[in-house]
Amino acid sequence: MARARFPRHVYASGDEPDPRFSLANERTFLAWVRTALAFLAGAVALEALATPLNPTVRAIAALALVATALLVVLQAWIGWVRIERALRQDRPLPSPLTTLPVTIGLVAVTVLVGAGLLLGGSG
Repeated sequence: MARARFPRHVYASGDEPDPRFSLANERTFLAWVRTALAFLAGAVALEALATPLNPTVRAIAALALVATALLVVLQAWIGWVRIERALRQDRPLPSPLTTLPVTIGLVAVTVLVGAGLLLGGSG
């Protein structure tokens, strides 16, 4: 008897796709997780290192990086599920959900930190 796979709602539908496609989907998921870890590392670095930023600006930028990391992880999981279902049901692959919001988050943090550095104020 075949063992049930997790998540069942993904594997219960459609036919088994070419393993190369499922493995590529898994590698993409892991790449998103690494990206989230990089955002978290950036948040920790902002708070842990002596940066010439106002503490409020530093905290807001760090929290924005943590929020972006959480968004990236959520997108990684939802994206993996959506793509795996599309592969199993022989449908076109869906587009990523949060590429634009993640980009906006990163640009916002970059502008915030850049402005904080230009304005100085290690208050």
